[in-house]
Amino acid sequence: MEPSEGQQHPIGLYLKIWALLFLLSTMSYLVDYFHVQGLLRWFLIVVFMLLKAGLIVSIFMHMAWERLAMVYAILLPPLCLLVLMGLMAAEADYTHWIRVLFFGPDGG
Repeated sequence: MEPSEGQQHPIGLYLKIWALLFLLSTMSYLVDYFHVQGLLRWFLIVVFMLLKAGLIVSIFMHMAWERLAMVYAILLPPLCLLVLMGLMAAEADYTHWIRVLFFGPDGG
């Protein structure tokens, strides 16, 4: 019994993903080129960043072809950390609000 070779993907798929990554990077740079400011700027940058990261993880790291259990094992811990960070940020805002309420804006 000979060892089987790994699954081969067509080179065209990789070229399309590279082109899409280039397009998303260009759009990310255009946000700064056109001087988009405020919340829209950060929203667009984060959206383009997440799209690029998703493409890289799914295609170049072969997550699109992995078992669902493997995907959960790799993607679930960072998702849990993001939820924890959100909860900690909410708690920090609440603590700050309580301190301002009882001690005044200068903290004393």
